[in-house]
Amino acid sequence: MAEPTGFARTWRSRWQDWRDWRSWRARLLRKWRSSLQFRTVTITVVLSGIAIVMVGVYVSVSVGNDLFQSRLGQVELDSNRATSAAQGILDSSDAADRVQVQSLLASARSAISAASSSRLVAVFRVPGQDPSTAAPQDFSTFGDSTEVISPELRTAVQGAPGTQFWQSVALSTDDDGQVAGIVVGSQITVPVAGRYELYIGYNLGEAETTLQFVQRTLGVAGLLLIVLIGAVTWIVVRFVVTPIRVAAETSQRLASGDLGVRLPVKGDDVITTLARSFNGMADSLQSQIKELADLSEVQQRFVSDVSHELRTPLTTIRLAGDMLYDQRSGFPPATGRTAELLHAQVERFELLLADLLEISKYDAGSVELEAEPTNLVHLAADAVEGLRSLAESKGTRLNLVAPGGHLDAEVDPRRIRRIMHNLIGNAIEHGEGKPVIVSVDSNETAVALSVRDYGLGMSQVDVNHVFDRFWRADPSRKRTIGGTGLGLSISLEDATVHRGWLQVWSSPGKGSCFRLTLPRTARGEIASSPSPLPPEDAGSDGTLPRLTVGEVGRAGIKGAQHGEGAVHD
Repeated sequence: MAEPTGFARTWRSRWQDWRDWRSWRARLLRKWRSSLQFRTVTITVVLSGIAIVMVGVYVSVSVGNDLFQSRLGQVELDSNRATSAAQGILDSSDAADRVQVQSLLASARSAISAASSSRLVAVFRVPGQDPSTAAPQDFSTFGDSTEVISPELRTAVQGAPGTQFWQSVALSTDDDGQVAGIVVGSQITVPVAGRYELYIGYNLGEAETTLQFVQRTLGVAGLLLIVLIGAVTWIVVRFVVTPIRVAAETSQRLASGDLGVRLPVKGDDVITTLARSFNGMADSLQSQIKELADLSEVQQRFVSDVSHELRTPLTTIRLAGDMLYDQRSGFPPATGRTAELLHAQVERFELLLADLLEISKYDAGSVELEAEPTNLVHLAADAVEGLRSLAESKGTRLNLVAPGGHLDAEVDPRRIRRIMHNLIGNAIEHGEGKPVIVSVDSNETAVALSVRDYGLGMSQVDVNHVFDRFWRADPSRKRTIGGTGLGLSISLEDATVHRGWLQVWSSPGKGSCFRLTLPRTARGEIASSPSPLPPEDAGSDGTLPRLTVGEVGRAGIKGAQHGEGAVHD
């Protein structure tokens, strides 16, 4: 395999650096979102750092200005003294020729150096004067720094005799470096030769060194102060955040069902008051939940005991009722009708008793699935055939459509058959004689059964209660198959115990569609339902208008999914 080229290695290295940076960035973001202590310390350190930097800059600028102004005042005094000393020497002389004037100017230059403590001196004859053979040549000890005497400074000095001017410059050093300096200019009068410009240079290296020392001291002190502030903030916030973190963990455990957990109570501060209040709330909550649990247990036991106790007298009543029902033809018409009513109500009472027993099992958590490989298409066909006579009496046509679902799924056939019977029976009852479509479909993870009717439909308020116990959309409506008000509640429990979904879409005057979705295996998970909800024909011409997403919410979609254990919109 060929070795990667230098270009490829460079880009690979850059890509790795980019990935590492993104990883660190993601970690910092997670830490920022999850840790109150980290956020507090970071914000404190950043704000403190900004404040320290601002103070440091201000102090540095103030010290630098003070050093410069102090040195400038000293320089102006030295320069004025040196100029006065030189002018005094020149005024006291009676030199008349070139040699005497040059000697006199050399003496003045020595006096300037002695008075100003500076070796940088430059003397230039002011231009525009009459030529003189006695006038000495210009000279300068600035060396390479002579050009720092700017034309602007020379113009100012030439135009104002008796006035002193200064300018900040950068002077060259012996090691080819540069140092801050000041050049002071004024005029002197040389006998016979005329007026000359005098420039004295002052080195500010010591002041600059002092300023750098102050800046370094401020920088080190600022860094130490930021670290100290960060450490102190971390410690203080830790003392505050730790009890809050313990309270959050305790509340999570309490919410998950561990009702015996409590916060430790230490001291008399605000955190302790919070802990006492939290523990009092937990005690009250535990007491109320225990009372509700005891009440629920009593209720469940009452329903179960009553249901069992009623079986024996109900059996006796059923035997007597059947005997009267079989002999009703020999009774007077009124007595025969009474026997028929007694027979029907006893059957309905038996159904109610069976449903109460089933609900009590779910409430007690004693339901066990008897799952086995089952073909939902066959179950649906059996349910349709069993209810066909009822459908014909209502003038309803039952249609079974099975594009999928022909492979077996691991379900409890008795419970699924009960769900189908409830859904199809309700569709016939509320279908207003219109067709009812029963469809079965499947995908990789789930199999679904949908029951679609085109009858009355339900409002959103009705949809919110459709799975409630003993609830009916229209209590005054006559039922042919006799309902107990528990059918859909039991169907929802049956679907949930299969780790499945039972959902409903409905719209007033446009019908309803109930969808049962089950995993293919007993412990499988449902990725998505193979059957659409709302149904596809909700927008076909002649039936229902097509609903947008917002309109679906108003029309009503409701159901329960495994893992939530509750109805949702």
